[in-house]
Amino acid sequence: MIFSAHLRPWRLLPAYAINGITVALGVGSIQFIFSVAAGSHVALLVLGGAVCACVADGPNTVRRTWHHVSAAAVLSFFAVLVVSTLKPHPLALGVGIALIGFVAAMSLAWGVRAGAVSFAPILSMVFAMAAPANHELLAGLGWNACGGLVYLAWALAASALCQPRYRSLVLSETLQATAQLFRSRADVLESIRAAAGDAGNGATLRAWISGEARLAERLQAARNLLFIAKGGPRSLRDIGILLRIVDLRDVLLASRLDIDVLGGDATGHAMLEHIASALRQIGAQLDRAADAVRDGSTTDFASEQQLDFDTLFADVPMPPNEARARLFPSLLGRLRQLADDVARIHRLLQGRLESLPVSRVQLQLFIAAEGWPWRALPLQLSRNSPVLRHALRTALALGSTYYLAMVLPWASHPYWLVLSVAVVLRGSLEQTLARRNARVLGTLLGCLVVVVGLSYVPSLAFLSAVFLVAVGVAHAYVTQRYWLTATAATVLALLQSHMVNPGAGFSIAERAADTLLGVLLAWSFSYVLPSWERRALPSAIARLINDLRDYATHALTPLPGDAIALRLARRRAYDTLAALADTLQRSSVEPKRVRLPAKAVATLLDHGERLMAHLSMVRLILMQLNAEEDAPQISSALAEAHQALSTCLDLQTPTTRENKSIDVDALDLLPAQPPERNLMPWLSRRLLLTVHEAERIRDAAASVLAK
Repeated sequence: MIFSAHLRPWRLLPAYAINGITVALGVGSIQFIFSVAAGSHVALLVLGGAVCACVADGPNTVRRTWHHVSAAAVLSFFAVLVVSTLKPHPLALGVGIALIGFVAAMSLAWGVRAGAVSFAPILSMVFAMAAPANHELLAGLGWNACGGLVYLAWALAASALCQPRYRSLVLSETLQATAQLFRSRADVLESIRAAAGDAGNGATLRAWISGEARLAERLQAARNLLFIAKGGPRSLRDIGILLRIVDLRDVLLASRLDIDVLGGDATGHAMLEHIASALRQIGAQLDRAADAVRDGSTTDFASEQQLDFDTLFADVPMPPNEARARLFPSLLGRLRQLADDVARIHRLLQGRLESLPVSRVQLQLFIAAEGWPWRALPLQLSRNSPVLRHALRTALALGSTYYLAMVLPWASHPYWLVLSVAVVLRGSLEQTLARRNARVLGTLLGCLVVVVGLSYVPSLAFLSAVFLVAVGVAHAYVTQRYWLTATAATVLALLQSHMVNPGAGFSIAERAADTLLGVLLAWSFSYVLPSWERRALPSAIARLINDLRDYATHALTPLPGDAIALRLARRRAYDTLAALADTLQRSSVEPKRVRLPAKAVATLLDHGERLMAHLSMVRLILMQLNAEEDAPQISSALAEAHQALSTCLDLQTPTTRENKSIDVDALDLLPAQPPERNLMPWLSRRLLLTVHEAERIRDAAASVLAK
């Protein structure tokens, strides 16, 4: 197999790099075959369709590759049809460009999965504008469609071939993201220690939030690839590891609890330092597991140094009869749970199989939606829809840019100015600003590459080779380092227009000027029909409260409960928290008068995460209790807590003194007996803390909405 783990170079390549290589090989093969069979002119027409279709080809399953690449090919074909038909009529062409921009942006009604697909018709439109007007319309359309279809066949074959490697890499990346989250949590704990019990500095907390977002993204990508794999020992192993990672995240989130009870003295500092050190060691073990998955090796994990939990806090200075000593078993229990889960991952990598807690059919419930159901479009046909507003904004921007290009004093190429606006103008101001800077840098670097290295190279074969390299680089790094993608895309676009129409030349100075003007236009149009984040905030908060309440309902159910419903509710709650965090990040660059109240929203997010952590701890405690012996007491405590929590998470219920049933001062009091002697008081305390956290969530939500 081409991507065998025994081939050292392939083992070191990430999935996006392998995908970029397969894309470049596919485009290059198509160009070579059609050059030999039908000549260079036909090959360039076919190449346009293939390049536009490949925009949507990512490291995905075969089924998702089919959905994405076929949609990109179809949209690209219709974009070429519109431009080619209207090209003899320059004024009408501006209307066609606006229509293509509108349709492309409206495809975002299907969410993130349509992101790459939405750019395919834009790129196809630019290529069609750059082509000379002297070729036959039907022939050009036919060869363009042929290029899209041939590349679709290549993409499906390459995706099928790369599936085993993609699965290994996505699992390895998920393990690495988990290890990094362990280190981020250790950094937060150490910053708390350094700040004498404060909440830690902003940089470490931002790193933690960023790490959570990355892990959530990696987890979903891994689910999409692993949960559809055919049954077999390797597939069962990988799924088992992924489910362990999900549980690890849950317990790690709970590591933040009870930190405020430790205090800011020498004893509290020493405990925080030991916990942080243990988290780092567990993170290092996850890194070694990630390397083993990536390399396909069977590391001897038994030789690794293991944490000694019996002596972890042995050197912590503890005054006699200190209440905090009763926290040791709880803190050690969480760390031991984390270490045990990592040890199970190591055993899975060494060949010991475990039965899955859910069936293969049930796993399909956790895969992200795919395809293009038509019901998604009517939901966006509202004046308050961010997608519709972005589509109208894009249409106005591209149409206006085209007409402006027609009257510029220099020898402007309208397609380049339109492309500059299209790649920079995003759905939010935050994304537009990020693209703006990267686009300017990448364009200038790309122009420099062409001027210095390619302007005086007469060989078409050499230019074609550089073109293919640019295709692979631009494709691979679009979500990693956009400035590099912008550089490669500039080289690609300049070479494509030059090879199709050599008489027009490169016009480097004009292209740089068009880019700068296009960036300014995109930046300006981002304020037209804006979709400020505050518009969606009330619905986002309502969704968060509802998802937290739903998860709490399942978490506060006596064991065993419905494991699938619990896992689904937990994932929805995590996803909603991540979405609100993204909203806060995007709002940070908006005009001050419309920004979200950052501190209030951050407080709401913090309490939401704390509630998730408390619920995780409740489940861990329930697994340690004797369900038969304590069943009546457990059921009563859970039912009472659920009733109180449901009331707290009802935003329609006004906040009054009578609603606040929790004695806040009593929450810091630890049970008189350690948990190994009597666990029920610890469950009762955890349930009280959970209800209190729900009260704080309601107060934080009310504060955000009031502002």
